[in-house]
Amino acid sequence: MKMLINVPETVVADALRGMAAAHPELTVDVENRVIVRRDAPVTGKVALVSGGGSGHEPLHGGFVGRGMLSAACPGEVFTSPVPDQMVRAAAAVDSGAGVLFVVKNYTGDVLNFDMAAELAEDEGIQVAKVLVNDDVAVTDSLYTAGRRGTGATLFVEKIAGAAAEEGRPLEQVEAVARRINENSRSFGIALSASTTPAKGSPTFDLPAGELELGIGIHGEPGRERRAMMTAGEIAEAAVDAVLTERGPRGPVLVLVNGMGATPLLELYGFNAEVQRVLSERGVAVARTLVGNYVTSLDMAGASVTLCEVDEELLGLWDAPVSTPGLRWGI
Repeated sequence: MKMLINVPETVVADALRGMAAAHPELTVDVENRVIVRRDAPVTGKVALVSGGGSGHEPLHGGFVGRGMLSAACPGEVFTSPVPDQMVRAAAAVDSGAGVLFVVKNYTGDVLNFDMAAELAEDEGIQVAKVLVNDDVAVTDSLYTAGRRGTGATLFVEKIAGAAAEEGRPLEQVEAVARRINENSRSFGIALSASTTPAKGSPTFDLPAGELELGIGIHGEPGRERRAMMTAGEIAEAAVDAVLTERGPRGPVLVLVNGMGATPLLELYGFNAEVQRVLSERGVAVARTLVGNYVTSLDMAGASVTLCEVDEELLGLWDAPVSTPGLRWGI
């Protein structure tokens, strides 16, 4: 398998050095694996810190900046960052208003962020946590107890980040983040497996002419394997899986997310089918975002995330944001 790298052992460090060179508005600590807004800490502002294994870019480092995260902690590929990274990040961005940890529901992330919260509080930093667990495909997986955290992480980081940018106190920012998670559901599909740099070959076997329904962002097995389907059939399966668990009463944000190797030509075509299915199911769409945002290295496939919003949450979604991976209104 051909990969645009030097050696597997330096993939994350090399990426961080490249990120630092491309984005001088960020402070990138390559050695300690922490990415921080250059203007942090911002006086009186709640800080948002997240992180996870590398390989899901732009999540999370690409969402550091005005209107989203204050800092991110990248782990090794598909491996949780360690508590020391999280404490270092919290200390770098805490203005005294407190820090919100945004944690995807994967066992390593949950344990390490819990430990980091205790260590940060020992240092006098007020910490709150929100667990993102939006994936409806499986109740438990190889990596989790309960639902996995996937595409809704972007919604939580953007909308809670906007609330923090307004100067809201920690308990209000936490409440917004929890509401977004509760209002969000996701479902993912793989057309191919991902290839980790260390292994150099696909992480699981997916024969030609077949797809996996309900995968996670590490390529965990889904709920079933089927013969290849049309974009319209896949959209119906994904949207119906989400609506079966949580049918929205109001308008929704829609994220049609590529898993890393699916081109925009296909993602926009898939979005057309997602919008058709939502219209047929009587679901009103407030805003739509299409692109590769929560990826799985070079996996081909897509995920659909729906988040029910009211006027307040939609206003926070529309608020200005300036990060490497998401930017509008500036």
